Amino acid sequence: MISFLRGTVAHVGLSSAVIDLNGAGMSVNATPQTLSGLRVGDEGKLFTSLIVREDSLTLFGFGSDDEREVFDVLLSVSGVGPRLALAVLAVHEPEAIRVAAHSGDGKAFTKVPGIGPKVAGRIVLELAGKLVPHGTPGRSVPAVSAEAVWKPQVVAAMMSLGWSEKDATSSIDKSLADSPELAEQGNVAEILRATLRWLGQDGARAGNRVGARG
Repeated sequence: MISFLRGTVAHVGLSSAVIDLNGAGMSVNATPQTLSGLRVGDEGKLFTSLIVREDSLTLFGFGSDDEREVFDVLLSVSGVGPRLALAVLAVHEPEAIRVAAHSGDGKAFTKVPGIGPKVAGRIVLELAGKLVPHGTPGRSVPAVSAEAVWKPQVVAAMMSLGWSEKDATSSIDKSLADSPELAEQGNVAEILRATLRWLGQDGARAGNRVGARG
């Protein structure tokens, strides 16, 4: 594995750079922030992650080891490839990604071009427990409410079934009004089933009201 590259910067482009390693030019893909720190002719160092495919070997470069770590963890999410993982790092700092994953903030990931609510919900679901905020020295990481963790996951699941985000959120809140213990337990599958069950009953009640008026 190639952990880092150190050499003379031979070229800096819009999405990649070339590092001259004793006469061998290594092309590395990177975020605009990382590339902005490189100067042609100066020495540059990039932490790297090598992506191996059947028909290609592609290097991705990062300004810090923390960026590379977050990149590698993002790749563990189903449906997230290296280009999309790099796009996440182009929009958010590593610590912001850790906080969003830890707190279940799916909306933070929808700010990344190419990521919609469904993918954002999957990222939050699959990164739960994998990325933990480092916090600021001398300060503790703010406590995260149980709802902040499970609710985006349930909303994403309902959106994948055809509900809008607004309707999904409203239905979850109404369905749990009489079952606060489910919200406290935070079991995503149970909450989803309870919400869908409530929607079916609410639909039946609405139908009875229409019939009565007729």
